[in-house]
Formats: sequence, C-alpha cells, structure tokens
Amino acid sequence: MISERATRVKPSATLAVDSKAKAMKAQGVDIINFGVGEPDFDTPEHIKEAAIKAIKDGFTKYTPVGGTDELKEAIIEKFANENNLTYKPENIIVSCGAKHSLYNISQAILSPKDEVLIPAPYWVSYPDQALLNDATPVFVQTDEGDHFTLKPEQIESVVTKRTRALILNYPSNPTGFTYPMESLVKIAELAVKHNFYIISDEVYEKFLYDDAKHISIASLGEEIKNRTITVNALSKSHAMTGWRIGYAAGPADIVKAMTSIQSQSTSNPTSIAQKAAVAALKGDDEFTRKMVKEFDKRRKVLVEGLNSIEGIRCLMPTGAFYAFPNVSRLYGRKKGNRTVGNSFEMAMYMIEEANVALVHGEAFGNDNHVRVSYAISVEGIEKALRRIKKAVSELV
Repeated sequence: MISERATRVKPSATLAVDSKAKAMKAQGVDIINFGVGEPDFDTPEHIKEAAIKAIKDGFTKYTPVGGTDELKEAIIEKFANENNLTYKPENIIVSCGAKHSLYNISQAILSPKDEVLIPAPYWVSYPDQALLNDATPVFVQTDEGDHFTLKPEQIESVVTKRTRALILNYPSNPTGFTYPMESLVKIAELAVKHNFYIISDEVYEKFLYDDAKHISIASLGEEIKNRTITVNALSKSHAMTGWRIGYAAGPADIVKAMTSIQSQSTSNPTSIAQKAAVAALKGDDEFTRKMVKEFDKRRKVLVEGLNSIEGIRCLMPTGAFYAFPNVSRLYGRKKGNRTVGNSFEMAMYMIEEANVALVHGEAFGNDNHVRVSYAISVEGIEKALRRIKKAVSELV
C-alpha cells in the first residue's frame, strides 16, 4: 500500500499536458505546445563551455551539500547588485531547481496544523508541497480586475494564529502579473504584524515589460528580511531548465535546517551544473535581455490575437511568459456531442480538436481561465491563434 501522504497530491498538471502533447507529436500529430513553461532558447555557449571545462578538469565529485563556496559567493553578489540584499554564505542554499528549494522550505518551516496562505491563481506545486508536509493550504482568490494581485485586507480576513507562511510569486506563473512597491510594503507590514514568513518565489524577476520593475520584498527592511525566504533559479533567466539549479536566501537557522534536510534527500546539486551556474551569474545580461525582448514581441502578438477571438478575454500581462485568458464565456457551447463546460474540457477540446496544447486554469485554482505559455516563436503563436479561432467558431 502507498502512504496516506502520497494520496494527498496529484501529478503536476503542466507536466502532464506537456507529456500528452509530446506523445501526440511522437505519433505524427502537428501539435503546437502552449503548455510548458520553458524558454525555447538554448543555454548560452559560455555557460555550456564552463560545464565542459568542469568535466575535463575532473570537477565531477561530491560538493558541499548546500552548494560550493564559489557559487554561493556568486549568488551573494547577485543579490547585492540586483536586489539590494546583503547575505552571508550561511544564508544561502543551492538546490536541484527552485521547486526543490521550495520543497526544502516547506520541510524546514511547516508542522502539522500550520496554515499556508496561497493567493489563487497559483503555481500548481504550492498546495501539494504544503500538503506533503502536513500543513493546510489556505487559498485566497484574487480578482482579474486587480490583475490577480493580493490585497492586504484579504490577508487580514484569513490570517490566524496557525498562519505560518504566505507564498508570493511575482511575476506570476500563471497570470503574468507582478506586485507594485505599495502592495509589497503593505504585505510586509502584515507579515511583521502577524509574525508569519514570506516565501518569495522570484524566478521570473527578469521577465518584465512596459517599464515594470522588480522589487524583492526582503529588501524593504530588516524586519521583513528576517521573515522572508527568497527563491530564485537559473532555469528561466538563462534557459537552463534541465540543469536543475535553484537557490534560496533567508535566515541562517532556516537555511541550516534546509541544508540538513537536503543532506538526507539529494545531497548536493550536480557539481558540473554548479560550475555552469557560476558562469551564468558572473556573465553579463545580454542573453537574458535579448530573450525578454523577444518574449515581449510574442506577448503582444498572442494577447492581441486572443482578444480578437469572440468569447475570449485576455489581460495584457506585465511579466513572465504566460497569458491567462478568460474563456468562461465559451462554457456550455458544443461541437456535435461534445460540450465544453469548464477549463479542463476546454484544454482537452483544444488539444484534440485544434492540436494546440494549453493548461486548464482549474489546476492553478481558477476554472474560468486557461494558461498559455508564449515560449514559442511568433510564427507558432500566429499558427496556434488561427487554430484556436477556428475551433472556437465551431462551438455553438
């Protein structure tokens, strides 16, 4: 028999959609995949060369559990230069991707009966990681009219003595929106007032458009810094999804606990990938800036195209590489004997009838929407839009 704990969670919906799309593609179906959150750019050459050099130099053994001193120093420098945050090595841990960092945090700070505030829509793994660590996810539904950002009064309405942490993800996966300074200040004040942690997932910090700025909530003062664990990674910013390097910065006692936990699960991240990560962090931002400029172009093509389709409404996101269109006006429509009644049925309809893979919003806590990743070419986006428009026109 499997454990009771294992029955609490379900497989990642985003990876499930990607797997279905790839399986159909392997069968010869011309699938356009809007499902996976992965830049369609190759890892820069200087990063790959650093990994190749590490192999040739024999840097293929165990490293310290929480990452090499060299990589920690590069991360510390990054936080100082880009986020106005000062850390020491004991405040830093490197893990096997940001998802691993987040799981380590849950293991380190959550106990049975603890509550974790999770703004919805949310990234699919947040609730399951809380459940796996015997805590209770408390969902706070944000509004499309507020660009899916959390209001301070919403926090006040749900916070209890059991509230252990609030997860912030900005720019957001799946909505593509971020938080302005004034909102972060108020959220920080509430965290201090009610003494809960902020788990700040800032993986998409470099993907911002229309002059939006990223502010790390931990930089707003010592009190909030002492209650914040900031998570980041190289997966998106440097097109290194498969390299599996994420990292976190926070209070030394929490990082020490995370390191002990990691020592009993994965041990260190891959030595070779750590050398590549140093090269990524110490290199210039030219590659990332070019990538963001291309994503900006795709964002506009996608959102304008979605809004031209009858029955679909989509806000223009200000960050990440996702759009979160509202498709609820199409619910109840039919094609033949097939009725589209919710976001899952819409996603299945699109992949099977239009050969376009996207992710149902219900997996992110909002059934009125679907998530579309624009990590594909402009030509691919335009082709997908034509298919979606045709498929929607066939629903009556």
